[in-house]
Amino acid sequence: MAADPWASLHRRIVTCIRCPRLVDYRQRVARTKKREFRDQEYWGRPVPPFGDRNARLLVVGLAPAAHGGNRTGRMFTGDGSGQWLFRALHRAGFANQPVSIDPNDGLEVRDVYITAVARCAPPENKPLPVELASCRPYLHAELDLLGDLRVVVCLGRIAFDGFLAALRERGDPVPRLTFAHGGRYDLGPDLPLLVACYHPSRQNTSTGRLTEPMLDAVFSLARAELERRSQPA
Repeated sequence: MAADPWASLHRRIVTCIRCPRLVDYRQRVARTKKREFRDQEYWGRPVPPFGDRNARLLVVGLAPAAHGGNRTGRMFTGDGSGQWLFRALHRAGFANQPVSIDPNDGLEVRDVYITAVARCAPPENKPLPVELASCRPYLHAELDLLGDLRVVVCLGRIAFDGFLAALRERGDPVPRLTFAHGGRYDLGPDLPLLVACYHPSRQNTSTGRLTEPMLDAVFSLARAELERRSQPA
């Protein structure tokens, strides 16, 4: 029986020790914990992506939160950013519920795959350029496996730049692009449409830089583009 390439990719990700600074930080956080989660066992490893393997929509984030994905073991799960993201995905019809608390919460997603440009929680949410470059081969592998990708939503400038870097490393002739929330970037006939969005971090949501209607508009655009790109030529 042939090996499952998705399972193989997940194993490679969760056992990765390429970046010593991130290994030390994620494990230290898992040992010391946060007071409200002191009775929980932290994941404390690189966090694999998750979602529909036949997805036409890819959502690319920055990195797992120290007490979110690094605790729960699932992307955008157990923190405020995840709550904002999944409320929007639910309203747009990509998720069966608006909450993402832990891997056993019953969350199911449809036609969307969720990943990040860094798989380990970084100190101060700031992965170093060399760490992002070390992690990028996993994004390459995901792009190879997602055979029907039509739209990519990048959450934040770092995710936006990281996704474009991955395309260039794969040989795609992508020009330099400027990040702008709500920006729609047509990368060419053989590439997915790129949509830029502010990251739903507390820094952005608590200041009003990103509002729920703004986030909804991004995923409404993604939904409309999926429908448009599925129409016969």
